Amino acid sequence: MDWLVRHKEWDISAGGILMGIVNVTPDSFSDGGRFMSVENAVTHALSLINEGAQIIDIGGESTRPGAEEVSAEEEIRRVLPVIRELRQQTDVYLSIDTRHSEVAEAALNAGVDIVNDISGLSDVKMRELCVSSGCAVVIMHMQGKPETMQVAPSYVDVVREVQGYFEKKYSQLILMGMNPKQICWDPGIGFGKTLEHNLMLLANMKKLQVADRPILLGLSRKRMLATILHSQDAGKSALSTATMTVYGHLHGVHIHRVHDVRECRQALQLINAVEKYEEV
Repeated sequence: MDWLVRHKEWDISAGGILMGIVNVTPDSFSDGGRFMSVENAVTHALSLINEGAQIIDIGGESTRPGAEEVSAEEEIRRVLPVIRELRQQTDVYLSIDTRHSEVAEAALNAGVDIVNDISGLSDVKMRELCVSSGCAVVIMHMQGKPETMQVAPSYVDVVREVQGYFEKKYSQLILMGMNPKQICWDPGIGFGKTLEHNLMLLANMKKLQVADRPILLGLSRKRMLATILHSQDAGKSALSTATMTVYGHLHGVHIHRVHDVRECRQALQLINAVEKYEEV
């Protein structure tokens, strides 16, 4: 399985790809404010790369439940200096976590390789930009908007509805001229979904691999982990994320968006050591 990233085909068939998170925001759920300065954000990103991240995902707008939308101008002000500095210091793939086409365009011009859009490229300008630039795209499913998505999430069949959403997006993007290999799916764990919805999606991850495109899983430090473990501290621990990263890897996930890269890398290395001896 190849993922087309800025006109380069990246073989990710083995999975276990780690995307390190860098939030340049004052109000992120897990690390808000820690990396608001360019120096801190760049230092953190380089540390994640050293720990094993093959992608760095940079975001300037918190998308936690109840978060208010940030203007494109403010988002650009936050992320662009970080992107420019990182692009000078590393060849690792860079991703912009944004739902605004203006932000994505500025980021792509500064050297970003991937657009990670929680709104699933809902904006036609964003779709046109991604098609014309040839960047890789992560298309996430979300019911509603961050401001209201957790008020009353409702589905008849969450797995089938998310799958159907990806099927429609695929047809739409191919008709616009996007190369199928640019596409990666994200089921949007915690975005307009109850705990039961999240668990049903996790249990049926392979059904979401529409058109044989890769799956990205983002559940690092999510509230669902704390809910399951009945502990806020345990839910935010590296152990809980690493455990679910391994589960995802074993059930069809190719890319893992995480805060705790070192621990997730070690967990995947243990699994990989065993997988080499599986019978074909």
